[in-house]
Amino acid sequence: MSGIIIYKSKYGSTKKYAEWLAEATGFDCVELSNFSAKDLGKYDIVVYGGGIYASGIAGISFIKKNYAVLSGKKTIVFCCGASAFDQKWFDSLRELNMKDELAKIPLYYCRGGCDLENMKFADRTLCKMLIKSLSKKDPKDMEVWETALVEAGQKKSDWTDRANLEPVIRECQTA
Repeated sequence: MSGIIIYKSKYGSTKKYAEWLAEATGFDCVELSNFSAKDLGKYDIVVYGGGIYASGIAGISFIKKNYAVLSGKKTIVFCCGASAFDQKWFDSLRELNMKDELAKIPLYYCRGGCDLENMKFADRTLCKMLIKSLSKKDPKDMEVWETALVEAGQKKSDWTDRANLEPVIRECQTA
């Protein structure tokens, strides 16, 4: 079976996971901006990876727009964010991003990283303001993403791990 991994990565963690997944599966790997939906017909398995920004999976609109073409293919989505995995948070993320027909598509989470110095000015400024605001909050009252942001603080943090891809790889193998 032929497969492709399409990804959208703003700061590199999703790209890293996409490349690791390509190594593990032998699938083609391409950044979303360099891929044309007309090429989907070449593949039996389509894996999409996107970073999480403000509770949205970057580029998920590609899957929504092309759902009719994807309906006859094994389609898998993974997302990547800085927070530790939390089932309640993941369920709400799924509900927000994988509505209607997308609810049938398997969704997986891979923890990424946080590097304020690598961020664009607007993102870095927002994160710094959030960190300052959250530092006044009782840690037991924080959401999982808030805890991750405060823990990362101003230092570079990388939680990427090839082991996070194991469920995605298994899903690819069941096609």
